[in-house]
Amino acid sequence: MTPEAGQTSSAAAPASTAARNFLASGLGIALFSSAVFGLSGSFAKALLETGWTPGAAVTARLSGAALILAVPAIPALRGRWHQLRENWLTIVLFGLIGVAACQLFYFNAVSLLSVGVALLLEYLAPVLIVLWLWAASRKRPRPLTVAGTLLSLGGLVLVLDLTGAVKVDVVGVLWGMAAAVCLAIYFFITAKENDTLPPIVLASGGLLVGAAVMWLAGATGLLPMAFSMADTKLGTWTTPWWVPLAGLIVLATVLAYVSGIMAARALGSKVASFVSLTEVLFAVIWAWLLLGELPAAIQLVGGVLIVGGVVLVRLDELRGARSGTEPGTVASAPLDHPNDVEPVP
Repeated sequence: MTPEAGQTSSAAAPASTAARNFLASGLGIALFSSAVFGLSGSFAKALLETGWTPGAAVTARLSGAALILAVPAIPALRGRWHQLRENWLTIVLFGLIGVAACQLFYFNAVSLLSVGVALLLEYLAPVLIVLWLWAASRKRPRPLTVAGTLLSLGGLVLVLDLTGAVKVDVVGVLWGMAAAVCLAIYFFITAKENDTLPPIVLASGGLLVGAAVMWLAGATGLLPMAFSMADTKLGTWTTPWWVPLAGLIVLATVLAYVSGIMAARALGSKVASFVSLTEVLFAVIWAWLLLGELPAAIQLVGGVLIVGGVVLVRLDELRGARSGTEPGTVASAPLDHPNDVEPVP
């Protein structure tokens, strides 16, 4: 082996180790979760274009994922069924708020507003979290948190590319804000350590509750349900209907939830909510690759701003943990403890 080859090999080793360490960190896993969550839009669009209603696609997604996750969830309990009784409230809240309510309110908003405006309203949740922490403690957020908030929201606006004429419906705005409130409440409720319930059990139980609520909403006529077995289009490929449905269930839900729960338990409420903003960027990229929808330059700039905002918030959290709370700033609170689970984006 030549000296140059040896130097290249030794230089590549630290880089490979650093990459593995990042992927294994809470932030790395959270970004992976956002990436696979971002697939849901492309897979769902392929189904919607053949006659599926949004409610039907979401219900099939949650039902299939709950059944799949039940297979490893039951052995994970190891017969300790009392864990379900002890954590039933967390499971129900996860299913009702993080799964069913956010989805239901969001789809109601979409029925009256453009998808971009509805999504922007829902992702105001991080701002609501920062404002609530500010009001509850009566102390201002640290400068990096404020900067990260503004930078991420500015980037989100660019990624959604809301430059055209947008029709604003007051009722639709209220539905979108209700979705944002549910998302913020979800992060607050689950912002605590919980080592008594395996993450896979929490995900399966929450998805099962969410699926049951969606089926109930459909049965009562609150949510229209229509399915189709026509072939779908993914880019240049014509596929059976079950291909995007399988991707929606296995990739965009099962893998997304498992990785999201792992990441959320390592991050605080503010950081977890900000990382979830990157799902919008990933959704744009997947739409480009799978649907041929090329992102505009302004959307790419917005993606950089979103990631930059997440980094600022993360740096602020780490700096606060090392140096302690600065006088006059928001103190560390239970709301900043690691979250148990991730909501459905």
